[in-house]
Amino acid sequence: MISVKHTNELSSKELIDILKTRVAVFVVEQNCPYQEVDEDDYDDLHVRLIEDGHLKAYTRIINKGDHITFGRVFVVKEYRKAGLGAKIVQSTIDEIKQRFPKQPIQIQAQAYLQEFYAGFGFKAISDVYLEDNIPHLDMLMEI
Repeated sequence: MISVKHTNELSSKELIDILKTRVAVFVVEQNCPYQEVDEDDYDDLHVRLIEDGHLKAYTRIINKGDHITFGRVFVVKEYRKAGLGAKIVQSTIDEIKQRFPKQPIQIQAQAYLQEFYAGFGFKAISDVYLEDNIPHLDMLMEI
């Protein structure tokens, strides 16, 4: 089941589950100390793939005004390699198209995922650069 909620619609448990898992994936697993919870978390949409009562995949959608972005894309470690990454990204794109019609979608993708995002129609619009010591590039999908 895909669930989409604004930050202020989440229960305390839902929010803590999201933040705890994001820190586990992006800070602990990737050994990358950075400010994982940030100002955007006050006013974004949380897209969650929940099955059997467990959070299995996630993204957050942020309205930047002139474009929409999404990030913090993860699949919980024990559920990887089951196609859930593609499922949560497609659900996120569908949600953006519904809520923000005709807005371009611009993302910061980890460089190794360039082909994955290209499969959804994203095109690279920057060279590879380091963000928190991880190679990234900017990608754009025109709607």
